[in-house]
Amino acid sequence: MFSNPIAAYRQIDLESDVRGADPHRLIVLLFDGAESALSQALIRLDANDMGGKSESLLKAIDIILTGLSASLNTAEGGDLAHNLKALYDYMVSRLIHANVHKDAAAIREVQRLLGEISGAWREMGQNLKKSGEHNAVQTP
Repeated sequence: MFSNPIAAYRQIDLESDVRGADPHRLIVLLFDGAESALSQALIRLDANDMGGKSESLLKAIDIILTGLSASLNTAEGGDLAHNLKALYDYMVSRLIHANVHKDAAAIREVQRLLGEISGAWREMGQNLKKSGEHNAVQTP
C-alpha cells in the first residue's frame, strides 16, 4: 500500500505536529521547511540536478511567501512587520536569481538571513516558555 513507509510515517508525524501546534510552533515549522528546501537546493545544484534544484527553490519561495510573509500582521506589527516583509521579498528575489543563474552564493545568503530570523524567533519562543513556566510557578 505504501511505496515508502518511512516517508509515509514522516508525513503523518508532520501532520500531527501541525494539527497540535500553537501559532509560534507553526512558524518554527515553516522556518524548518524553508531551511530544508534550501539545503536540498544546494545539494541538487551541486549534483547538477537542475529540475530538483528548481523544485526545491520553488518550495522555499512558496514557504516564504505564503507562509512566513503572509503570516505577518502589517496593520498591527509596525516597523518590525514591514521590515520583515521587505526582507522576505528580498529573499524571494535572491532565490529567483539563484534559480535562473544557478547561484549557490545567493542560496547561502538566503540561508544565512533566514537562519538569523529563525534563531531570533526560536529564542523568543524559549523566553516566552520560560516566562510562562516562571509565572505558572508563582501563581498560587
